Amino acid sequence: MALAAATGPHQLVVQTSFLGDTVLTTPLIAELAKRGPVDVVVTPASAPLLARNPDIHELIVYDKRGADSGLLGFRRLAQRVRAPDAREGAPPAVAYLAQRSMRSGALALAAGYTRRVGFDESAGRTLYTTRVPYREDRHHAERLWRLAFPDAPDRELDAVPPMQPKLFPGDAERAAVDALLGASDGRPLLALAPGSVWATKRWPYYGLLAQKLATRFRIAIIGGPDDRSEAASIAEFSSAQGVVDGTASLSLLASAELIGRANLMVTNDSAPQHLASAMGTPTITIFGPTVEDFGFGPLAPHSISLGLDALACRPCHHHGPPRCPLGHWRCMRELEVDAVASAVDEVLSAC
Repeated sequence: MALAAATGPHQLVVQTSFLGDTVLTTPLIAELAKRGPVDVVVTPASAPLLARNPDIHELIVYDKRGADSGLLGFRRLAQRVRAPDAREGAPPAVAYLAQRSMRSGALALAAGYTRRVGFDESAGRTLYTTRVPYREDRHHAERLWRLAFPDAPDRELDAVPPMQPKLFPGDAERAAVDALLGASDGRPLLALAPGSVWATKRWPYYGLLAQKLATRFRIAIIGGPDDRSEAASIAEFSSAQGVVDGTASLSLLASAELIGRANLMVTNDSAPQHLASAMGTPTITIFGPTVEDFGFGPLAPHSISLGLDALACRPCHHHGPPRCPLGHWRCMRELEVDAVASAVDEVLSAC
């Protein structure tokens, strides 16, 4: 991993939230790396996403629910990420709290960071020395990027396009995808990401969509081990030839590499859409209980977000409830396959 510049303040970014949040933090990391070394604290699940990121000085894994749980684990981590002693005339070390919990703020305080920057609506805001407005009207990648400019007026930041998320698959990931894809059969590659941590965010018709598009596209299914049965069901139901199942063997970065090779991806409001944003792959994101206005939509050019805007019960949850509060789940059940297939044609015609 390449080291960031040695000049400037020492900087710590704490991001121990979900996979997608980690991807969306990469513009902040890249901005800070222009000023000095950046250490990043992440969960074991998210750490592989940041492998080989040239903007990171040191990647620190915080297993807050496992080996590092409890007070002793917290103290060990605070010692590991401790702010360096200030040299005479050197700027103070700065911690950027991308994850908005009280624990993240307490970690930066315990580690000796005299300047702690975070959002003004965070649970840990009382522990921050500088609070940045949480702009509901901005994409979350931009909200995080704005933490790098805590003293800049909004009007100045509004005039500067924020950086885009970026991931860095390497030779191992490229080789894994080469082996999985084999020789091209000439059809465009369509990636489908049917999974989500939240059950109500899983559109139920990916098999029908694959069946409808199978003659025109080679289909690659993206996801983790928990999505293997869904991937097998889609492949069997659609009877599509040459279906590529990336859920069984690919790492997160290799999944990003596979997405990067796709002409287009269809996904739920979940982590794969953020991988696609980082790889520049046009994306159709299906929103059910959530909405794009929350700030977590796709960022790649020509991307589209789909949802039943006329439903009065949307949105019903910031993340997606385990089950529909009204029992009908219309937001997903009534979004028809033909609408998604038409969006596929619309996106491809614009590319």
